[in-house]
Amino acid sequence: MTETPVGRAFAAAADYDRHAWVQRRAARALAAHIAALPLPSRPRVLEIGCGTGFLGQALRDEGVGGDWTITDLAPAMVERARARLGDGPTYAELDGERDTPVGGPFDLICSSLATQWFADEPAALARWRGWLAPGGHVMVSTLGPSTFAEWRAAHEAEGLRAGTPEFTPPDAFTTLAEPPIVERICEDHTDARAFLRALHAIGAQTSAPGHRPLSPAQLRRVMRRFEAGGARVTYEVVTCHFTHAKASA
Repeated sequence: MTETPVGRAFAAAADYDRHAWVQRRAARALAAHIAALPLPSRPRVLEIGCGTGFLGQALRDEGVGGDWTITDLAPAMVERARARLGDGPTYAELDGERDTPVGGPFDLICSSLATQWFADEPAALARWRGWLAPGGHVMVSTLGPSTFAEWRAAHEAEGLRAGTPEFTPPDAFTTLAEPPIVERICEDHTDARAFLRALHAIGAQTSAPGHRPLSPAQLRRVMRRFEAGGARVTYEVVTCHFTHAKASA
């Protein structure tokens, strides 16, 4: 598998757990949605983008068992998930946008705050439908375009463009299933440096393709603007659910 900038960033995120409280909260919310699904008594589960195992732990806490295959683009994250969850599941390195998993078909394919890094999320999720058993479910949380709105606004106020990725609008997923659930979570920081350190700590500092880094003077101006607005950032968490229809009798 070819290593990507996103994969390298997350592999280097040694302090991920201490800073990723939004990711932990999103995983718990997604696990609660999944626990309400009509899954088989022992479902075949595929997780894509496992990180350090937040979703796997939250699903275990919700009583969701089964035969699990837990994957991530970054081998270091796979090993950290294994350390959290133990040797019961199958673990594998997998690029969920480009690769094809083994062990299917699956009764559940899930992912928490990982697919926002895909080049084309709706197309990737549509491909996942082909990995489902009849009656199977895909349940994914991702980030919407209002994420980091305050940081982008600080750039715009200085006549600059932020390097944050262009996250997929929620209505782009409606061709897959029912309208997604949208929740906004706010995170307060002491200052702009704390925000940037937190992004780096969770491996989320990868810029949009083609972005030109700011000069030091430009970055200082943006940071002052951001702090004048309260040093708060919004995460727009978008939860998508769709199924593979059961075969007709």
